[in-house]
Amino acid sequence: MASDPSGSPETLPNADDAFSDLEMPDMTPKGLMGHFGPGLILMMTGIGTSHLVTAPAAGGRFGYALLWCIPVAYIFKYYGFEMAFRFTNATGKSMIEAYSTAWKKWPLWYVLITTLIQCAVGQAGRLIAAAAVMYYVGYEVMGLPIELWMYGLFLAVVSVAIILRGRYKVVEIATKILAAILVFSVLAVYFRTPAPISEMGNFFIVQIPDGSWLIIAAFLGLLPTGMDVSLQASEWGKAKKKGMSKIRDRMEDMGLANRFDPFNPNREDLSVDTSKLPANAQEYCQKWFKIGTWDFRAGHVISFVLACIFLLLAAMWLFPSPVEGNDVMGEIAGIFTESLGQGWMWVFMLGAFAATFSTAFNYFDGWPRIVGACSRNLFRGTAELSGIGREDLTPAHRGTWYSEYNIYRATMLYSLVASVAFVAVLERPVFLVLVASALAAFVAPVIFFLNFYYCLVIIPKQDRAFYPSMFARWFGWISLVVFTGMTLVLIYWRIWVRYFVE
Repeated sequence: MASDPSGSPETLPNADDAFSDLEMPDMTPKGLMGHFGPGLILMMTGIGTSHLVTAPAAGGRFGYALLWCIPVAYIFKYYGFEMAFRFTNATGKSMIEAYSTAWKKWPLWYVLITTLIQCAVGQAGRLIAAAAVMYYVGYEVMGLPIELWMYGLFLAVVSVAIILRGRYKVVEIATKILAAILVFSVLAVYFRTPAPISEMGNFFIVQIPDGSWLIIAAFLGLLPTGMDVSLQASEWGKAKKKGMSKIRDRMEDMGLANRFDPFNPNREDLSVDTSKLPANAQEYCQKWFKIGTWDFRAGHVISFVLACIFLLLAAMWLFPSPVEGNDVMGEIAGIFTESLGQGWMWVFMLGAFAATFSTAFNYFDGWPRIVGACSRNLFRGTAELSGIGREDLTPAHRGTWYSEYNIYRATMLYSLVASVAFVAVLERPVFLVLVASALAAFVAPVIFFLNFYYCLVIIPKQDRAFYPSMFARWFGWISLVVFTGMTLVLIYWRIWVRYFVE
């Protein structure tokens, strides 16, 4: 790192020329929508199961009693997600690189093991929700004698084929259009017959009805989505090559930042001193950080509103109902047919399929991406053949079984087989979704802590643009304590008391 005799950083003479090609992002509302990506993807990974299955199950079974869970999940999990976006925007690296600096790399092993479990059980919960939509249309409406697991297998194969062939764009455009239809239809139903104002007090009254523990755990686990998705979003943000992730390699080549070696890990090598950058490069990185933050916040707010509305609608139209069985989507669709007419069922089904399919689709990419990222920081052979983007691939990447690309592909195939097997054995959509969601809740506090901790120790404190503010630090710690405490209470209540005390 270049410095003057007094120890203060100096900008290299050719730095201005080296970053003169940076094009400032369009910060107009239209431009921002075009730049949004990882935050909205994170939102879409949650809407499929937590909103379309868990929230209606909560409203149908317990009325308005579990409304309090929604703001608790969104408020106290916010900084766990935001810190992952912040870290990538501040360093140009993934959170996974930060995890590799820990003693014996234990966070990487923890994430690797839990992700492999999630690839099977968690993905089954996402996949069966999408399959349930197709099952209802195929069996209940059209009379096709096709079993639920077969729809799951079809959707899994289609997802993996699209991802491996790189045909994302058409799916992305179609999903956005159909998701917009879902949002429009949900708002139309709600504002036609809104929930009574008197019931809004349940947002502030903590109630735990008998038999509700699994739904509470599911809310904490998958609202707005699983905390482990923050790692996926960090990888997506790095792969996007905007802001700091675009110029990080250039800075390393110029000596403005250290190169990070996962097999001789040093936290200081991940840190970036942005004061060494010329003014235009600093502005460029800060604008992309703002875009990333607004991207995440927009998705967070939209997701929160939709979760509330789905629970309120179910409490109004379905309660009391167990909301279960293979035709669960038909039961939820009844909200739309009863309030707006038969034709609206198809509007809901289109939107529901878009949301649930996009969730399963994104996870088929996200979890294998994390397994590959952990592997490149754990194994030298994989590190030497890192990268899964088409521009990074060489014959060696494609032909060596332990390359990051082949580990990514193998994990995807494992996820396909294992998740479909779970769907075939447990053809209970709501139960499988709730179990997968509860599993996410028990994993979340560890990921939250690690994301928060590494932002505090790696991002330079003097960097006012990227280092967490005093409010973010204080509320982040409070959120971590509250969220972890609630998770421990759930574990104690359900496992210890149920099986060892009673």
